[in-house]
Amino acid sequence: MSRYEEGARRLRRVLPFEATPKEVPLLRLEVKRNLEQWGALSVLDEAGLVATELATNVIKHVGEGTPATLVLEPRGDRLRVEVHDGSSAVPTLSAVCGEAECGRGLHLLASLSEEWGTVVTAAGKVVWCEISLTAVGQCARVQRAAAVLDEYCKLIGSDSMVAPERALLEALVPEVIADLLHWLAVQGGDPDEALGLALARYESAAAEAA
Repeated sequence: MSRYEEGARRLRRVLPFEATPKEVPLLRLEVKRNLEQWGALSVLDEAGLVATELATNVIKHVGEGTPATLVLEPRGDRLRVEVHDGSSAVPTLSAVCGEAECGRGLHLLASLSEEWGTVVTAAGKVVWCEISLTAVGQCARVQRAAAVLDEYCKLIGSDSMVAPERALLEALVPEVIADLLHWLAVQGGDPDEALGLALARYESAAAEAA
């Protein structure tokens, strides 16, 4: 059963759930309903996707049927999303490797959030992330970029790399862009023109989100 915790300084939504595949879409629907009630329409997709990935990680790495709890809490200009479970095993930050989806959900989690982390508690652990409430309409672009970076990791054999996820992604972005510009030049295109168009589209999208 879900419950609200409301006070003078905070609004918090607590959603206990059983970590099973059939519960995941229901949990995502609850997230959507709650954010609509709070007026946080700009992050409906991001928060729903994050909740799905966190719940799925509990199923995969802790065990199907595990009791868990999702917590949503607005904090200033961010939405904090937490999943509590009874295991003290901390998820690892590794690049996507081979055909296994090792860390794929965490890649997406890190890409969609401003910050994220894990806290070990007396009862198990909490995996949390914070999503910017000022980002509008960026979910599809972020998901596509995350997919490209995942494939790029495999192509360059980065499965041996161990680094904080944000640092890993930031290091790869210039390499991806450089490779695309090399490809464009070989095809007879103009790299400078492409960079200009890309920057203009980014600035336009950023202005709409502001």
